[in-house]
Amino acid sequence: MEPTLHFTREEFADRLTRTRTAMAASTIEVLIVTDPSNMAWLTGYDGWSFYTPQCVIVGPSGGPVWFGRYMDSLGALRTTYLPADDIIGYPDHYVMSTERHASEYLAEKLLERDWGSSRVAVELDGYYYSPRAHQSLVDNLPEASFHDATGLVNWQRSVKSPREIGYMRIAGEIVEKMHERIIERMEPGMRKNDLIAEIYHAGITGTPEHGGDYPAIVPLAPTGIDATAAHLTWDDQPLQTGMGTFFEIAGVHKHYHVPLCRTVFLGTPGHEWRNAEAALVASIDAGMAAAKPGNTCEDMHRAFITELRSHGYDKESRAGYGIGISYPPDWGERNISIRPGDTTVFKPGMTFHFMPALWQTDWGMEITESLLITEKGCEPLAAVERKLFVKD
Repeated sequence: MEPTLHFTREEFADRLTRTRTAMAASTIEVLIVTDPSNMAWLTGYDGWSFYTPQCVIVGPSGGPVWFGRYMDSLGALRTTYLPADDIIGYPDHYVMSTERHASEYLAEKLLERDWGSSRVAVELDGYYYSPRAHQSLVDNLPEASFHDATGLVNWQRSVKSPREIGYMRIAGEIVEKMHERIIERMEPGMRKNDLIAEIYHAGITGTPEHGGDYPAIVPLAPTGIDATAAHLTWDDQPLQTGMGTFFEIAGVHKHYHVPLCRTVFLGTPGHEWRNAEAALVASIDAGMAAAKPGNTCEDMHRAFITELRSHGYDKESRAGYGIGISYPPDWGERNISIRPGDTTVFKPGMTFHFMPALWQTDWGMEITESLLITEKGCEPLAAVERKLFVKD
């Protein structure tokens, strides 16, 4: 039976070529990729197996090699385009063992392919690449030289193909449905966890034509003073009149994410809320006007922060980041950042989450947009009214 692929083999071949070009520029002979998003982008692999050691290996020639737990190698056969000879499963006695590590087995397989004395690069700052995994690999490949390839594949992902953009447009439709559900169901007295259940239901149900996937980040939905913090989740307390809640959520399709944040106030917001709303909307407009081919990330940030400061507010943290295919724990692409000093030039096909937010002393507000760079400028990937939502 043929595997289930979300992209053509030609597109996967192009991704491999781009990766090898970047490897050559850094004189890397063997690349070991442990970021699940990069593994999926290179091969199509899709499984909840990143809690055990796994990777994709790109050697000097031939196709990529998938390496992971034996029981997950069957998933690699179902979700990647790789032949069985390039799918390596290690025995289960390596799993969560204090006596041995799967990197020992990985080293054996690299030696079998005559890659044991190569210039080997690994994603040293990867979420799922532990110090023990690295030390074991180094110890068992004494003739190899090791180098850092953090971000190498991530940067190849920054410009999206037409099919990737298509999946993100679907994800944008899904996040629209999620925000519609919030406005429809949210009311004073409702337990926060019950509202989160509605968000999950809308996100996974998706649209009549397309289902949703699990997000790389759970819904962030703090209320009142909790909304002064950027990354709190939810509790089981009833929602109260006179408080605002921001919702940082994403629609997801084929693991492609379109995050979108909006804030909902129950009751009548005071002037400080309306002032903040006006400041955020105006600064978003200013930033989007600068998000066009030829300009840089810091050009966009400069336009955004200048407008925001003219309203009496400031924001120390970055104002956005690249998005695309992602797995837990983060939906950011770990490449571009909308901030001073990032001179990355915008190109058509880039996608990012433009993340203006204000976290004040006793409340917080988020209004954001996920954007696609086009030939002439940028366009939102979801259509949700850009404002503070109010429910009496």
